[in-house]
Amino acid sequence: MAEDTTPNAGAQAAEGEKPQLKFSLQRIYVKDISFESPNSPSVFQKAFKPKVNLDLNTSSQQVEENLYEVVVKVTAQVTDNESGVTSFLAEIEQAGLFRISGIEGAQLDQTLGAFCPNLLFPYARECVDNLVNRGGFPPLMLAPVNFEAMYAQRKQREAQAQQSGQTQ
Repeated sequence: MAEDTTPNAGAQAAEGEKPQLKFSLQRIYVKDISFESPNSPSVFQKAFKPKVNLDLNTSSQQVEENLYEVVVKVTAQVTDNESGVTSFLAEIEQAGLFRISGIEGAQLDQTLGAFCPNLLFPYARECVDNLVNRGGFPPLMLAPVNFEAMYAQRKQREAQAQQSGQTQ
């Protein structure tokens, strides 16, 4: 029988390597959902000429060590383009639980503020479309969103606000 004379590979790895990056999506779920059609059935008795007002926000919080909840909130208010009467209001909070380790600081902030919302948004789009359709309205097909650009704009605004606060 041959003896194993190689040094302990695990001990060498622990001394010189960085922590290993781990990222996994644990669960996707709807946290909150709401649909209102305050002026029905009268909104169905005339031609549908929609004006869409869309609000999109993201948030995140740490649930436990290496576990984060990320929420994409979509609010769509559709009014009649001519009269301004509200046709419907749809609100969805699409959430996900992400297990993340080996990422810290600005990289973690960007992952939670841009990468994770990019994964969740297709589910939010589908949920909004389904909800509006069940409300008796034509599908509301939301365009894809560039969360990387939104994250960069938010960071730029924060930097400008911090800079203007320091100059005063």
